[in-house]
Amino acid sequence: MSGLIALVEPILFILAAPLLAGWTKMVKCRLQNRKAPSLLQPYRELAKLLRKQPVVAEQASWLFEAAPYIVFASAVLAAAVVPFFAVHLPTASIADVIALAGFLALGRFFLVLAGMDVGTAFGGMGSSREVTIASLSEPAMLMAIFALAMSANTTNLASAIDYVLDTGVALRPSFVFALAGMVLVAVAETGRVPVDNPTTHLELTMIHEAMVLEYSGKYLALIEWAGEIRLMLYGVLIANIFFPWGIAEDLSLASLGSGLAAILLKLFGLGALLAAAETVFAKMRLFRVQEFLGFAYLLSLLGMLSHIILEIGQ
Repeated sequence: MSGLIALVEPILFILAAPLLAGWTKMVKCRLQNRKAPSLLQPYRELAKLLRKQPVVAEQASWLFEAAPYIVFASAVLAAAVVPFFAVHLPTASIADVIALAGFLALGRFFLVLAGMDVGTAFGGMGSSREVTIASLSEPAMLMAIFALAMSANTTNLASAIDYVLDTGVALRPSFVFALAGMVLVAVAETGRVPVDNPTTHLELTMIHEAMVLEYSGKYLALIEWAGEIRLMLYGVLIANIFFPWGIAEDLSLASLGSGLAAILLKLFGLGALLAAAETVFAKMRLFRVQEFLGFAYLLSLLGMLSHIILEIGQ
């Protein structure tokens, strides 16, 4: 039974990822008094792209065609690492934050190389910007997770979730700072406003879109799907690490059903908050992103220091 749930969980994770993107876009349109697309619009766009024949530049190497598969596979592996609606599964032993960061870095590495492979100005520009952001966001993410890991004495996500569930609701300044840092990192890593705009094609503002302008058809579908998985990944991390209440702790049908309902409600809430933030805030200048992510790292560092001073010091 546990092996079956361990197989079903990442499949549901991957299939539900476009739903979160559709929900966020629908709420954002409602807040901006625009006609909202269907909640299932991301599925229709993926299906349309998967049916199209991709067009590849003559000077593209094998890396250009292999990168979408590697990017998508790394996103799938990252989804398999993060507990979705249940803990205590056979995959809990590999649910480590270091492995998660490695999978995310692997996909980004090949996407950056693919952006430079064709030799276009946009691709090189987007790859350069992506590497700059990654060099600042990854340390901030790891620092935020380490602030929690110091409390739980482990980098294993399942064990950290168990620790939060066992200790119950408590006011921990380290968790507040780490949560704030993780939220800022999630905005940057998923290419959302105010760091990036996933719908823009303006030369001065686009980052992620600049790397994938040469892709079409099934290759673009895989990259877009991987981006939606990454958005859901950070939502699940925030929901299950800092607010794990409701996650299934046993394999009974009632517990699994309540765990799935709980994570879906949390994700819908986070998606609505993201849409509201993108409506309120404007896209910042590219040279302000360093300050944005530097502040995220500072918050995560304050979380670790507050744990050392206030919790270990006691």
